[in-house]
Amino acid sequence: MVSAIEAMDGDELLNTSTTDLARYYADQYAFEAPTIHPDDLVVDQRETQIDVSHDRNRLIHDRSRPLYMTGTALDVEIPYSGNKLGFDIQPTTWSTGKPRGTVAANVIKFTISGTDLTQDSVKSEIERRTAGLNEHLEWLRNDARGYNAGLEALATQTIERRKEKLLKDKSLVTGLGFKMKQRPGAAETYAAPQVRRKIRPATPKPSASRAPYKPEPTLSVEDYEHILTVLENMVSVMEQSPGAFREIDEESLRTHFLVQLNGHYFGDASGETFNYEGKTDILIKADGRNIFIGECKFWTGEKAYLEALDQVLSYLSWRDTKAAVLIFSRNKDFTGVLEKIYSSTPNHANFKKLLKQRSESSRTYLFGHKDDPNREISITVQAYNVPERIEPRIRPLGR
Repeated sequence: MVSAIEAMDGDELLNTSTTDLARYYADQYAFEAPTIHPDDLVVDQRETQIDVSHDRNRLIHDRSRPLYMTGTALDVEIPYSGNKLGFDIQPTTWSTGKPRGTVAANVIKFTISGTDLTQDSVKSEIERRTAGLNEHLEWLRNDARGYNAGLEALATQTIERRKEKLLKDKSLVTGLGFKMKQRPGAAETYAAPQVRRKIRPATPKPSASRAPYKPEPTLSVEDYEHILTVLENMVSVMEQSPGAFREIDEESLRTHFLVQLNGHYFGDASGETFNYEGKTDILIKADGRNIFIGECKFWTGEKAYLEALDQVLSYLSWRDTKAAVLIFSRNKDFTGVLEKIYSSTPNHANFKKLLKQRSESSRTYLFGHKDDPNREISITVQAYNVPERIEPRIRPLGR
């Protein structure tokens, strides 16, 4: 598997999703331990000459030389599926009474012979040998499960290591030119960075093609994590000042997040790096392209939530673009809302896998782009428990 990855065309490798490629190779090189199918066994009968000189139940005067008698041989063939090489492997658990047989392309064969065979004795011997084979193969399957479980991680590591080398060879690791500066003296209420931050382009994740690989600037993992931390810390602000958020609407909530984010970063061309336009709530642009999108939605149910994911995916066009979906809930059962979010997310057509559980109310997922599954998108879903509105009580006239 490692050799196959190393031999893959460099541009094709760079233009292919690491996640999908790792899963492909793990599946291609997974070891399928053999499984026998005794219900489909066949038996053939023939006469054979049997040496009975060592049979202690017979009265034989000279046991120093063979003494043959005509007996019966039953040739048993049991079909199997899986990798034939499995019969050559000794599992980590094994017994000294190893099963014996001749392995062919799709059957394993053994012979039962004797001069006084009976139906019961033959049936018992077949069952004994079948049980021995099943026991041996089950031990092998246990080993295979552990082996197969590590293949995807090994494939991912190999692909990432080779991509890193290819990118260094192409001198694409640095110099993509998009920077983002943190404002001096940014308030530490929402995040606590100790160093001056800049947005550094991260290695883009490409589409599947053998065309020459072209880099596109993306938001680095470090800056993405910092942005998410700023957003996450708004939870404590809401908890500490519930009255200020009780009557707030979706647009005002978005504005609060914009204020905090722009309190941490300068924009290159204007005072604000984070802004919004059209239907997009929060975004960062580089060279006229979106590289970060944040979508703010009040929780109204699973259907609307999945539609919000669709909406975010429809905005994203660059490789490895990163996004956040901020869900505000006024439901009393906030735990129930979180359970619905986490159970429904894998049902989305473009869902690939859970990348990280950041906190009880925040998880990062990997999605494929709606038009090209090899373009991978990190979307962090953060849920916020917003205080319930207090409906004004109507007082009767005259009181």
